[in-house]
Amino acid sequence: MSMLSFERKYRVPGGTLVGGNLFDFWVGPFYVGFFGVTTVFFAALGTALLAWGAALGHNWNLWQISIAPPDLHYGLALAPMREGGIWQIVTICACGAFISWALREVEICRKLGIGLHVPIAFSFAIFAYITLVVIRPLLLGAWGHGFPYGIMSHLDWVSNTGYQYLHFHYNPAHMLAVSFFFTTTLALALHGSLVLSATNPKKGEAVKTAEHENTYFRDTIGWSIGTLGIHRLGLFLALNAGFWSAICIVISGPFWTRGWPEWWSWWLNLPIWRH
Repeated sequence: MSMLSFERKYRVPGGTLVGGNLFDFWVGPFYVGFFGVTTVFFAALGTALLAWGAALGHNWNLWQISIAPPDLHYGLALAPMREGGIWQIVTICACGAFISWALREVEICRKLGIGLHVPIAFSFAIFAYITLVVIRPLLLGAWGHGFPYGIMSHLDWVSNTGYQYLHFHYNPAHMLAVSFFFTTTLALALHGSLVLSATNPKKGEAVKTAEHENTYFRDTIGWSIGTLGIHRLGLFLALNAGFWSAICIVISGPFWTRGWPEWWSWWLNLPIWRH
């Protein structure tokens, strides 16, 4: 059974959040909906503005193209297009496209009658982005605190922001984020390699089942989280990685302005160290 013929049974009307039957249509295998239209609009407008901003620059070197936010003296006001206004509108378009895509995912979930796990998970990534370009600049009082849209310029911004707080890796939320990122890759490596080893046996051997997979980890570490459990764990780890990465930057500046190593002075002042 081809994929398209299989999908026809799920192409039921309804489940839309906005627009009713007017936007309840597909283009080939892709469901569109009202939020699909808004996604295309914001993505196209944002891309065109990025191209315009690049044309205003000195060259078309992909590594050096940069769309910078307004200067700090503009505060939270709208800046002229050539002095950060492009960055502001591109940011609006990016937020509109990301949020529209998540709402489109909600409509698809409603049509399929499944949970909203995918759009909720995606919303954590959206939250991390909005934290950098909207929430933190708002708290600091200037859009200029957002990061520039460019490869090298973005990396420079990350480096400079880290140096503003001396050793940024002493940020406790950053520690949590990095720990969750690495643990996510560990869980994915364990899960993916186990599935491949079970479903790709040696020539002449039968494909193994989930019981073989569970047995492997019971014999290795004494316990197996199970096929459903590993996906729940992966989701938990990945969402926490994105969440704490947003927290680590939003507290740097609005809530903590000194070097992060200094934050740990509370540990040295604990009564247990006193003689």
